[in-house]
Amino acid sequence: MSNLPTTSGDRFPELAATVLKRAKALGATEADLLVAEGDSVSVQVRMSEVERLSKAREKVLGIRIFIGKRSASSSTSDFSAASLDRLVSDTCSLAKAVVEDDTSGLPLPDQMAVDIPDMDMRDDRQLTVDEEIDLAKRTEKSAFSADSRITNSEGAECSAGYGSILLANSHGFVGSYTSSSYSLSVSPIALDTKNGGMQRDYWYSVKRKFHELDSPEQIGQEAARRTVRRLGSRSISTQEVPVIFDPQIAQGLLGHIASAVSGYSLYKGASFLMDQLGKKIAAESVTVVDDGRLPNGMGSRPFDGEGLPTRRNVIVDKGVLTSYLLDTYSGRKLGMASTGNASRSVGENPSVGTTNLFLSPGTASPEEILKSTKRGLLVTELIGFGVNMVTGDYSRGAVGFWIENGEIVHPVEEVTIAGNLKNMFNDIEMIGNDLEFRGRTASPTVKIRKMIVAGH
Repeated sequence: MSNLPTTSGDRFPELAATVLKRAKALGATEADLLVAEGDSVSVQVRMSEVERLSKAREKVLGIRIFIGKRSASSSTSDFSAASLDRLVSDTCSLAKAVVEDDTSGLPLPDQMAVDIPDMDMRDDRQLTVDEEIDLAKRTEKSAFSADSRITNSEGAECSAGYGSILLANSHGFVGSYTSSSYSLSVSPIALDTKNGGMQRDYWYSVKRKFHELDSPEQIGQEAARRTVRRLGSRSISTQEVPVIFDPQIAQGLLGHIASAVSGYSLYKGASFLMDQLGKKIAAESVTVVDDGRLPNGMGSRPFDGEGLPTRRNVIVDKGVLTSYLLDTYSGRKLGMASTGNASRSVGENPSVGTTNLFLSPGTASPEEILKSTKRGLLVTELIGFGVNMVTGDYSRGAVGFWIENGEIVHPVEEVTIAGNLKNMFNDIEMIGNDLEFRGRTASPTVKIRKMIVAGH
């Protein structure tokens, strides 16, 4: 392997071919290889002073080698010929030492992505450290100037990342794509001058393209609004009432569905949605989609972690569970085909991951959902992890606002909301029209007909 090429830009396919050829020569029956390269700069500012500044540049190669039905994975950041030679021989030795797994192996050659579209996921706008510091300072300053009760801050953060992925395997598949991401956030603290109580909240924006990011002023003002409205929070008495999840919180409900329909949860018997394919699991208004081809999406990519084409998967269609989320391995365990949802880190085996996961919006505005609620709780923050994915039992600490006669009357804290996910999804009464992506998962406002709200 002394004739390894230099590893810049489009030379990676040549490097991949050389490494895979070496694996074959050492007895590999199949192999795949992932090269990830990236740059990131992140700045945190607090009270107008720079608290943290980090710059990272990484380049990592991971290989997965199959010898019959035995396999092993490993990775390195040393791209020298000697290092890659050693990586391949060591991984082959590891593969020979592990037990056989009849389910293991690459996807079939005819399943690999053929068309690899340019998904317009990269912005070449390089932010300098000074620009990031300025953006973070402006965001924090905007929060302070929005309301005199904002007296402190947990900081504002600005970050930018640029990366490329190349995946190649012994079937002859070679695919690559590049992407970028930019984010800006702030977490202000408000002081209640009447009783000395303090509250914190945050707001943020994250996008593939820099020009699509919300302005520092928008983010700061929204963070201040969300923080100040929590002043004067108190508990309430225990009762069963409608519960409204704001969009940031409703995302978590989608995460629970995604976990429950992951092939790995299903074949291990660790899901409350076992054997529910084709059955009604939610209200008719509920349609949940995972779309790996969403233009400009934070979770978009032309192929998954095994080289299969990504696609739009409708997981729940009008309340009926219509698809699991599978990679090749979990699909084989269940006797089904991959849904193009293989996700992987360099040097690790694939697992199942979502791409752009969202709940299809309804027609009601958030204001109309509030007005429809005689008495209830609007939840804006959840605390703790009291969710049993086997039974669906759900119990979490909550922060939010009490509603009387369709109006918010006071902020609420120190309460617990409890139910069962099966009932909660069937009890979804209204879905908002306010779907907006701030990351890879998005939901509009969701109203659940009733849950136990436990207070004092």
